[in-house]
Amino acid sequence: MKLGIVGLPNVGKSTLFNAITNAGAESANYPFCTIEPNVGMVAVPDARLDRLAEMYHPKKKTPAVIEFVDIAGLVKGASTGAGLGNKFLENIRRTDAIVHVVRCFDDENIMHVVADATQNVPVDPLGDIETIDLELIMADLELVNRRAEKAAKNAKSGNKQAAREAELFETLAKHLDAGRSARTFECSGDDAKLVEGADLLSLKPVIYAANMDEDGFAAQEDNPYLALVREKAAREGAQVLPICAKLEQEIAGLDEEERELFLDELGIAESGLDRLIQCSYSLLGLISFLTYGEDECRAWTIKSGTKAPQAAGRIHSDIERGFIRAETIGFDEMIACGSVQAAKEKGLLRSEGKDYVVRDGDMIYFRFNV
Repeated sequence: MKLGIVGLPNVGKSTLFNAITNAGAESANYPFCTIEPNVGMVAVPDARLDRLAEMYHPKKKTPAVIEFVDIAGLVKGASTGAGLGNKFLENIRRTDAIVHVVRCFDDENIMHVVADATQNVPVDPLGDIETIDLELIMADLELVNRRAEKAAKNAKSGNKQAAREAELFETLAKHLDAGRSARTFECSGDDAKLVEGADLLSLKPVIYAANMDEDGFAAQEDNPYLALVREKAAREGAQVLPICAKLEQEIAGLDEEERELFLDELGIAESGLDRLIQCSYSLLGLISFLTYGEDECRAWTIKSGTKAPQAAGRIHSDIERGFIRAETIGFDEMIACGSVQAAKEKGLLRSEGKDYVVRDGDMIYFRFNV
């Protein structure tokens, strides 16, 4: 899974990236300090995997990972090449979802940049969201118009499918031209599949990371900027992650024991990274299954609804091709029994076939033959 962290200059996105990846990306109070996208790989915390490692003492313990990409800031006009626009848009295209960092605090010492990198303007989270959305929409509009023109040309020969496609993308173009993202375009069935396959930037799922200062984060319900972002997210089915990037950077520099004490003092159950990962899995409809043994205990990320052979393909294409069955037990069932062997003796270890839909927390041993 690859998440792109985006935002206008100086909203705190590189600070947040540093905090969640410890990658040390440059962070400074001026536009475009992140010229090339910084990339950080983050292990997904999973207490189930930790418990399996304690039981099996494997040679390797391999968690699922998320790739975070800190994408360079932009200003108005990115879709036509202004600022670092072309790089910005291409880097977003390569991600599975967008973490849109939005500034939700006032600080006269930090510039708020929108259209002109030399001008400091009042904080406006909805305006910031609209600025980036509009650049994605304009880039999509160009692509959709080309798609509609090509389909209309093919429809002249009597191709009914091309005619339907031309009508669909002409309708979508009008939707985009009104300043509305592809995420809010309503269609279903084959039409939805066509739109989903069009590689549209404004169709990507979004998490709004509402970046607050320490005081605002401590009193979130009184933060008017956060309230505006939540209302916006609710209208379009996006997620909101209230966060203080500065605090997260402090947390990232602590060892595990100090981190737990610090979080307790703040009255926070989980770090921003943990909450961001949970948001990401929920937003993208992801789950994890587990493989286990003395060689390796590992967590694998798949889409919810994935069947056993395709889950096996995440490990190796040969296992999917030669799939016979999946010997499966839920992690919680196994823990209740004390071991896989004990669960097997109680008849709880199941043999599942090709139509089995993998569940979150399934422990699986795949039988295959190639």
